[in-house]
Amino acid sequence: MPQKKKRCVALSLLKKVSVWLFTLPLIGCTTVPTSTKDARLNDYQPKITATDFDYDPYKTPIAMCYRDELMSGDDVSGATLIEDGLSAFVIRSAFARMATKTIDLQTYIYSNDFSSKVLIGELKNAADRGVKVRILLDDYGTNSDIVDVMLLNQHPNIEVKVFNTVPNRTKLFYYPQFLMDFSRLNSRMHNKLFIVDNVAYITGGRNVGSNYFYPETASNFSDTDVLFIGDMTRYATDSFNEYWNHHLSIPASVFPKAKSKKAMRKLEKTFADIEEKSTADVRKYNTIISMAQREYKQKKFDFSWGRGKFLADPPQKVEMTMDEKEAYRGDIIRALQHLWDRTTQSVYMSAAYFVPGQGGLEHMLHEENSGVHMTIVTNSLASTNAPTVYAKWEKYRRQLIESGAEVYEFMVSAENLRGKEHDRERKQSSFSVLHSKTMVFDDNISWIGSFNLDPRSAYYNTENVAIFESRDFADKLREMILKDTQTSWRVTLDDKGNPVWSGRRSGDDAPRVHKHAPDTGVLRRLWKNICNLVPEKFV
Repeated sequence: MPQKKKRCVALSLLKKVSVWLFTLPLIGCTTVPTSTKDARLNDYQPKITATDFDYDPYKTPIAMCYRDELMSGDDVSGATLIEDGLSAFVIRSAFARMATKTIDLQTYIYSNDFSSKVLIGELKNAADRGVKVRILLDDYGTNSDIVDVMLLNQHPNIEVKVFNTVPNRTKLFYYPQFLMDFSRLNSRMHNKLFIVDNVAYITGGRNVGSNYFYPETASNFSDTDVLFIGDMTRYATDSFNEYWNHHLSIPASVFPKAKSKKAMRKLEKTFADIEEKSTADVRKYNTIISMAQREYKQKKFDFSWGRGKFLADPPQKVEMTMDEKEAYRGDIIRALQHLWDRTTQSVYMSAAYFVPGQGGLEHMLHEENSGVHMTIVTNSLASTNAPTVYAKWEKYRRQLIESGAEVYEFMVSAENLRGKEHDRERKQSSFSVLHSKTMVFDDNISWIGSFNLDPRSAYYNTENVAIFESRDFADKLREMILKDTQTSWRVTLDDKGNPVWSGRRSGDDAPRVHKHAPDTGVLRRLWKNICNLVPEKFV
């Protein structure tokens, strides 16, 4: 290379390095606090305070519809299953419209897509009526500083916070920070809550996004939520408040992009454009929401009545050291162990990500050998979006089957898998991922929430569950799980102890039998084997 050209290349590199070194001190301008103890938040004044909750929830219109049932005894609550995504969306929207006092939304993932825009449009409309709205997002679950929901923080009746923030917002430094603060940032707020007027709430596995609500999406999560009304809601609100007031919950007002007036005007224009350009669709949508409101007010919702409790990990869990997390046994785990110990006949579970661990396996084997029959539905290798989890699940599957447990793995596609007699619409996409986290103990006690039966839920993420005692509701949840077995592969063992998958697709004259994971290719199975190298505690 000529000497002159070498000098030009050197000068060019020097300029680039100089620019990078010059801008490095300015990177701090793109950082946000990781704690409300940060001096930058000294002047922060909350818009929504305890005085906004100084009302009697049982005198709100939502409670008055079922006043007789709610007043029939101490600690009474009602529960109704929300099995399909469309119903999950409609009921959230309908309750946002029926709200008169407050709405609290807590979620891990907020997808900045069409359905999410429509839902936050409902929250904004409620705030326009004077309803106080609080929104708490996990930072990793939003993965952006300018998601639409953060812009709503500019509304006088809406306050948005972000939990467990990554300080530096530049793309170059975003992920390297996880290595520098791995224990904290590896732990995420996985909780899901939608609370209305402090008397009704929805919980389960669904985040906010089209693939949780609309079966037409290319990859749809087959999930389950429950709408609760009554006494249990106070536990949910207490949990929300604990997270909301925690020092890791950072007001959206410190995110520069979230304060953009231009972006807010653009979002409002989007709402207006939807109204103007999709008049027929909006009219149909409003008709459906109005119908849901009318059915609720006419007491046509299929409520089961009983008693229960809402449990959640404390937000402090994310701040524990790695050793503390691995030794952690919170209310959720203790409640699960207590329920297992009390169970004498049966357990039905739909567990999207199922890795029981050696201790959990030994407990389950003991229960099965003691006469407690288990029916387990989890993802197949083809349906799972987490092959690392499936690789670990395989390690436990054989012993569970040998003990007598019935084991099923979810079929990847529902398009041609279920007969016309099956009226549930929640699995109509071309690719469906099981995402439920539900259990039924002795046909009497139901368990539903965000908690996966895996190490991440047990030790790292914060989670929530609802435990409900009602034989009527347990029957409905058990039947839902049994329906899922009809569109899953039954896994048994051959004479050599190798797994065999059998199942019947819609239109099949006879069950299909597979000697390897159905609907997978060599590369998928190879990737699963590679994923097995990841330590189990990190799945």
